[in-house]
Amino acid sequence: MEIVIADKSHSKYAETICDTIAESAAVRGTGIARRTPEYITKKLENGNAVIALDGDKFAGFCYIELWGHGKYVANSGLIVHPDYRNMGLAKKIKHKVFKHSRTKFPDAKVFSITTGLAVMKMNTDLGYKPVPFSELTDDPTFWDGCQTCKNYDVLTRTNRKMCLCTGMLYDPKAKKFEPKKIKEKVFNRLKSIKQTMFLKKDKK
Repeated sequence: MEIVIADKSHSKYAETICDTIAESAAVRGTGIARRTPEYITKKLENGNAVIALDGDKFAGFCYIELWGHGKYVANSGLIVHPDYRNMGLAKKIKHKVFKHSRTKFPDAKVFSITTGLAVMKMNTDLGYKPVPFSELTDDPTFWDGCQTCKNYDVLTRTNRKMCLCTGMLYDPKAKKFEPKKIKEKVFNRLKSIKQTMFLKKDKK
């Protein structure tokens, strides 16, 4: 298995990456901001992505997005092909793209919004801390990208203050955050509370 910083030679995997992300979201029933093969190709070609390959077979991917004129960086689209799951590959990709982000954009704050416990745990290990959405980028283009998420109405109803996702932030200039172990029971309870608060309104 090889995990590398992407380049133009990897553009042939763009459509497979998009399909894998969409299929995974459908299976899990989670909201996700969709990206086109053209968008992913640009990330691959400009070196703002990490790709995992088993020989010439696609295994995993994650890309970098810049927001607020480079003040913020997001590591988005983390995906592992079904054939390579439960092997610890997602964590390796996450660490690789985080390190690449810190090297390429050393002064930027790195943030994430996620509904997944596994991603929250990986973020916490890297030094992210949970934060309100007000501490994330206010770049409207970022939030507009959430329009293809099935929970976008929740975001708009709360004036972009909260959603089913949890905001997380790594600030290179802040005091080092001492991560605490995230308990699955507590996480699932909080997620259930959010769903009760926001999704019931859709049924009225």
